[in-house]
Amino acid sequence: MLQKRNSIVIFQILLILVARQVDAQQLPVYSQYTFNKFLLNPAIAGSDGYTTISLVAREQWVGFEGTPKTHSIMMDSRVLRNSFIAKDVSVRKKKRLSSRSGRVGWAVHAFNDHVEQLDRTGLEGTYAYHIAVDQGQLSFGLSGVFYQFRLNKDGMVLGDDDIDPLLDGIKGTLYIPDANFGAFYTSASLYGGISVMQLFQSSVQFGDNSSNYRLKRTYNLMAGYYYKITDDFAVEPSLLVKIPSSSKAQLDINTKVLYKDNYWAGLGYRTGNEMIIYLGAKFDRYYVGYAFDYSFSALGRQTFGTHEFMAAMKLGDTARRYRWLNTY
Repeated sequence: MLQKRNSIVIFQILLILVARQVDAQQLPVYSQYTFNKFLLNPAIAGSDGYTTISLVAREQWVGFEGTPKTHSIMMDSRVLRNSFIAKDVSVRKKKRLSSRSGRVGWAVHAFNDHVEQLDRTGLEGTYAYHIAVDQGQLSFGLSGVFYQFRLNKDGMVLGDDDIDPLLDGIKGTLYIPDANFGAFYTSASLYGGISVMQLFQSSVQFGDNSSNYRLKRTYNLMAGYYYKITDDFAVEPSLLVKIPSSSKAQLDINTKVLYKDNYWAGLGYRTGNEMIIYLGAKFDRYYVGYAFDYSFSALGRQTFGTHEFMAAMKLGDTARRYRWLNTY
């Protein structure tokens, strides 16, 4: 009986920890990634020159209890160039050199990922460096992430009312550091980049009697193209490839149509037979968006789909933005 109860507890813990594997990864899935690319690549921090505050709320497989829920809030900005240095380079002429402060971006990001009895809360701080390249911009970013894993032992179901020594040996809360790294290129019409998430593959161990669980690296490849059809309409096809080291790759293919860059709607497909519909709008400096994911799998047909809400505010004059508008 003891072995049976231990097996039940181990199964529950593993079910919680690998629940994300249904989506081919340990990390949360985001459907509106083209708007908030920072969630998948730290090099985006401060890349557009705005100070941006954004929120994301996502609930998967609505209709079931204990399904994954993700909440995220982030702020990113750029240290703008505000001074110039006149440096003597010879007796006859001077060279006006700008300070390097306009190349630095930063971000702070807090999030909570809830799956059954497991809560993963994190705080992320990011440093990014941006370099002007021809008519575009090449960016590099490094994030330090501090995770808190909290396991609700009271919610674990045992085979009977006896005390399980395995469950008693489990620590309810763990604190684990890790890091993310990314590189990204942006121009007026083209963008693309690569990132490595959970770089250190930190180890998670809930007690002395349970086996180690490791945060596996995930490689994200992202690319997109912005094409102006008319003065009012534009189209933006994009793709995202996630390559977890612990499971098979996942592909997202999306196409977004924009009207005057203030309203947009899109359609996407995610491997695993999942469809994504999303739309959004911009009102002055405020942005809102909604995405609906529907899975055609046997599990997905028993739910009301996955819902994701996004809201953001961008502060700063547009002339501060990309190099092709007004160089830093």
